Amino acid sequence: MGKFITTLKNINKIDELRKRLLYTLGMIAIYRFGSYVVLPGVDPSYLSALQSQGSSGLLGLLNMFSGGAFSNASIFALGIMPYISASIVVQLLGMAVPYFQKLQKEGESGRNKLNQITRYLTILVVAIQAPAYMANIIRQVPAAGLFPFDPNVTTPPFFFTLSSIIILIAGTMFVMWLGERITDKGIGNGISILITIGIIARLPFALVGEFVARTSAGGGGLVAFLIELVVLLVIVILCILLVQGTRRIPVQYAKRIQGNRQYGGVRQYIPLKINAAGVMPIIFAQAIMFLPMTIAGFGSDNMGRFAATFSNMNGFWYNFVFFVLIVLFTYFYTAITINSNQIAEDMKKNGGFIPGVKPGKKTAEYIDTIMSRITLPGSLFLGIIAILPAIVRLFGVNTQFAQFFGGTSLLILVGVVLDTLSQIESYLLMRHYDGLTKSGRIKGRTS
Repeated sequence: MGKFITTLKNINKIDELRKRLLYTLGMIAIYRFGSYVVLPGVDPSYLSALQSQGSSGLLGLLNMFSGGAFSNASIFALGIMPYISASIVVQLLGMAVPYFQKLQKEGESGRNKLNQITRYLTILVVAIQAPAYMANIIRQVPAAGLFPFDPNVTTPPFFFTLSSIIILIAGTMFVMWLGERITDKGIGNGISILITIGIIARLPFALVGEFVARTSAGGGGLVAFLIELVVLLVIVILCILLVQGTRRIPVQYAKRIQGNRQYGGVRQYIPLKINAAGVMPIIFAQAIMFLPMTIAGFGSDNMGRFAATFSNMNGFWYNFVFFVLIVLFTYFYTAITINSNQIAEDMKKNGGFIPGVKPGKKTAEYIDTIMSRITLPGSLFLGIIAILPAIVRLFGVNTQFAQFFGGTSLLILVGVVLDTLSQIESYLLMRHYDGLTKSGRIKGRTS
């Protein structure tokens, strides 16, 4: 506890870090407040059916990502997932379309153009999702709860639906803006932090629900609940090991003599992360798994067989496709994150080489081979952790609490927390203050 208090004092001594943390907390507070602001014309007392719908299944997961805004019929109901979907499309285009490849190589100006394209595409995605969400609200909420100030109206007027769609679009764009501001002026990746805050907001409800279920008659009792908590702790530790695990490649720097001084001749190591992609494969894969349900109109009674199959989080095909997508996105993001050609070129310029490997192209190929070997088990383990909720539900775990046994929520939570702590650690170490750990090394994706 003394170490923690000392760290808080050190954080307070660094003006920039303190301002960034306060700014981040302020943006988070605005986001959480907005998740309780109900769409104009909707009576919150009639939302029981919508809240029941958002307590389980894929809609329950979407509700978790939005921090409960989905089941509250909030102005932020669609959350940040449309932006994630748009980001997926833009990054895939960067692999296939020459124009986007050119933008990726143009540095800061290219990134600004790509960000602008992503924003426009986000508007298009949410413009498709918003009508589907409103159609679902009209099905789930009685007419009296949709237009309470006019009891003679039995069906919501067109203006109510249109204005709600516009508000939902504006709400998602505002959430996206909040995330970008946190990234620029706060601490951590803003988009990931907003998703994480939504997950944390649902954790107390999930814990209470599981405790009540286990302590009720036939639920297994308090011992069963404690066993679940121990298993959850073990899974958290495994997730941390997955996020932080590295493989080090030895690099020898040749001796150089300049004047009377000798340079180089030392051995260093390149740390290659087992999971270099971080939590992004999970976020991207989950965004794609939401598509069939979105196209079918969320909880539509006329949902086709295909959409119904891929909206069943306990089904085989949902979990199989989810697992495969995570593996593929892990390789995809690793290829983006780790540029083996650039690493090999930098080593060659500085007189470094991997013992037994020729500098240049051979070194790049060697790094690619190593990355492929360590990414495979990392991606498979990532996929297994992601589908664990479907497995633990077979043992009677509450649907909401099962989402924290691995799955999308836990992996995002662990990854984002470690990344954010690593940034705080960097600020402290740069100012020569004690860090958050005794060793002063918290490994996140940014470390």
